[in-house]
Amino acid sequence: MVKTIRINNTALDVSSFCLGTMNFGSRDNKGVSFAMLDQYADAGGNFLDTANNYAVWFGEGGESEKALGQWMQARGNRHRMVVASKAGCPTKQAPMSSRPEHILAECDRSLTRLQTDYLDLFYYHVDDRTVPLEVQLETMAKLTQSGKVRYIGASNFKAWRLAEASAVSAAHDYPAFCCVQQRYTYLRPRVDASFNAQISANDDLLEFCRERNLQLVAYSSLLGGAYSRDDRKIPWQYRHADTDIRRATLVETAKELGATPNQLLLAWLTGRGIIAVTGASTEAQMKESLAAFDLSLSDAILDRLDAAGATAP
Repeated sequence: MVKTIRINNTALDVSSFCLGTMNFGSRDNKGVSFAMLDQYADAGGNFLDTANNYAVWFGEGGESEKALGQWMQARGNRHRMVVASKAGCPTKQAPMSSRPEHILAECDRSLTRLQTDYLDLFYYHVDDRTVPLEVQLETMAKLTQSGKVRYIGASNFKAWRLAEASAVSAAHDYPAFCCVQQRYTYLRPRVDASFNAQISANDDLLEFCRERNLQLVAYSSLLGGAYSRDDRKIPWQYRHADTDIRRATLVETAKELGATPNQLLLAWLTGRGIIAVTGASTEAQMKESLAAFDLSLSDAILDRLDAAGATAP
């Protein structure tokens, strides 16, 4: 069974394996999507990650939320699931924006697609610097006060912006971000790496999360299979002086433990108190990920993985 973790300053007990549903209902048809969701839920998983724009690159945006809504309706299990969605990125119907009218309208559309009257967690998908944090957090306050949203999160925010948001929430008695969802993997990114709207977790953000008890939720951790598949190259943003030794340490340690590199990476995240968002489109992929969260790593193994390689250039 998948282990659970309590997100600080909330009543949310969520699976350390958060199921990413980005491609459900679009690239992955209804049959595949329902099969993956059933396999995850049968293993005790309860944390579902989606967004209003998933997957606009395959359709209109909102297909993932529709698939989740249909599945929860068919299984009658909405009360057992912790559903997280996001708004702010563009869909075919709406621009990229965190303006209040956009966020409020997109929240309502998400609720309709998900066939629910509340979201357990609602993220700002990106940090829209054109909208003051006071306005963004006031908007979230309206949603929590109305009962449409239980808790709020940030995604792709830098540490200093999270610190500013925390101060704004305290000053105005607005709800505070309970977590941050960020790109994060075992390999360190180059200092000149760019992921466009995506923000990679760095040392500042990791320290901020530790000091403020802010839950880190990591996405894109498996780099699309690059750790385990010969046909997938490590993205250029992660290729530098310590890449080879860090990857070799992961592979060698995984062999010692009788695990795959992907499993060890996910277990490493969990061992450091980080929730991992990862998806699956086949039974084998789901089995591999589920087994990772049964893998308990000693402090010595965790320290060995942390210490591998030099400081990124």
